[in-house]
Amino acid sequence: MQLKSIFNKKNFHKFLLLFASVVFFAFQHPSFIFKEGLPLLSYIALVPLFLLIDRLNWKNIWLYGFLYGFLGYSLFGYWLATFHPMGITVIAGMYGIYLLCTLPLLKFAKDMFPKFGWIAQWIVWCAYEYVKTLGFSGFHYAVTAYSHWRIIPLIQCTNIIGVWGLSAIITFFSAWIAQCIQDRSFKKHIVSGSIWLICFSTIFIYGLFSQIDYSNEEHKTVALIQQNSDPWKGGTEAYKKDLRILKSLTNQALKENSQIDFIVWPETAFIPRIFYNYQKRDNRERFDLVNDLLNYIDSKEVPFVIGNDHGVNYVDYNAVMVFEPKKNVLPPNPQMYFKMHLVPFTEYFPFDKQFPKLYELLLNGDTHMWEPGREANVLHIDNFSIGTPVCFEDTFGYIGRRFVNNGAKVLVNLSNDAWAKSLACQYQHLSMAVFRSVENRVSSVRSTSSGQTCIIDPNGKILKMAPSQTETFITGSFPVLSKNSKTVYTILGDYVGKIFTALALIIFAFAFIKLKKEKK
Repeated sequence: MQLKSIFNKKNFHKFLLLFASVVFFAFQHPSFIFKEGLPLLSYIALVPLFLLIDRLNWKNIWLYGFLYGFLGYSLFGYWLATFHPMGITVIAGMYGIYLLCTLPLLKFAKDMFPKFGWIAQWIVWCAYEYVKTLGFSGFHYAVTAYSHWRIIPLIQCTNIIGVWGLSAIITFFSAWIAQCIQDRSFKKHIVSGSIWLICFSTIFIYGLFSQIDYSNEEHKTVALIQQNSDPWKGGTEAYKKDLRILKSLTNQALKENSQIDFIVWPETAFIPRIFYNYQKRDNRERFDLVNDLLNYIDSKEVPFVIGNDHGVNYVDYNAVMVFEPKKNVLPPNPQMYFKMHLVPFTEYFPFDKQFPKLYELLLNGDTHMWEPGREANVLHIDNFSIGTPVCFEDTFGYIGRRFVNNGAKVLVNLSNDAWAKSLACQYQHLSMAVFRSVENRVSSVRSTSSGQTCIIDPNGKILKMAPSQTETFITGSFPVLSKNSKTVYTILGDYVGKIFTALALIIFAFAFIKLKKEKK
């Protein structure tokens, strides 16, 4: 089938459904038009897609699947082009291929079970949303549940069923509406609609009454610094400028609030390698910068949590370091965490031997390759334990869960989204970070290079946030819950996503058995 055939009169209605599917998919989340997204759109976002699938044959569904994935992620993640044209091409192309495979599976599930095929279709979609986040190229952006980051009562259920359970509740309504339109009858599906309404009401009521009152809990006070620059740009002179800004903002924060318990600088806020330059001293300017930094930290009375590019035996790590003045600063011996889940293609590419030309192309782009860390080790400030997911690590539920299971009382995220120069990018990132607090019932704080620097309570409410793309800081307190009880999600993790995946496999197994019997 040729691409131009989509635009003829016969296929024009299919093109309109494809266009609506792409727009609904992108705009339910933060975008260049709606900075915080349109969460209500998520309840009908899949309606045009399911209607389109019913109208497609096996000859053309592959092309429409690719177009839906490619165009949808191009519109949703347009800001990737700011980083590198290859970034948006790779991601959009990858999801074009994913959806090229998924749409036929959705059609197959529907066709094989005529009476309840729409439910099978919904199960397969829920499984797809979970499976697409796994592996080297796993990408949590654009999962349906994240569109609800501002609807506090509805997101409380994720401490039990995770984002996959919430996504399932939301997308079921799309599948139900699409089938009612197909059958031209709402009465025919009143039972399933009533069950959905009961489930939805239950999680809403649960959300109203399950929020934690932490007014009597212990609070910690933090200063979060936002220097409003991409620290990797500009070389040594730019590093000097950034350090001056970071020190100036930190001094202002300490002057504003004398009760600060610790200070957080963003991901790789300080670029020259602290250990390497302090020990080797083969570059005088960079050694002087490192020495300036360490003496500054050692002159203060509060611990610093900072990001740095850490090299060990010719291996690079994206590191978080905790420096405690007069204890581990001179010579530098900080507690450290190494980023475990690196950004695919731009921070980590394990297939350099299999695809050497692609690897060389990536290295020639605006990339910095690291080795992944292995342990979700918590860091300690006095007797207080913190988990430190780096940048897009706080988009993955399993990472926050690992930190909390290892004893973290708060999640401290260090991010650099400055390269995107996009408010939509920053809000999309924030929309996922909110859920890590709710899932595990811990506070989160985020120090970012350009936004969104903020404090999030255990209910997922943003207590305070710095203006985006501004050289600034915020100080504030967050609750530290005294109870050590873990949530269902903290204990069981993404079990709902795994259940939907298992159900989808069972559906396809039954479908193939049915096909085999029909052939006989």
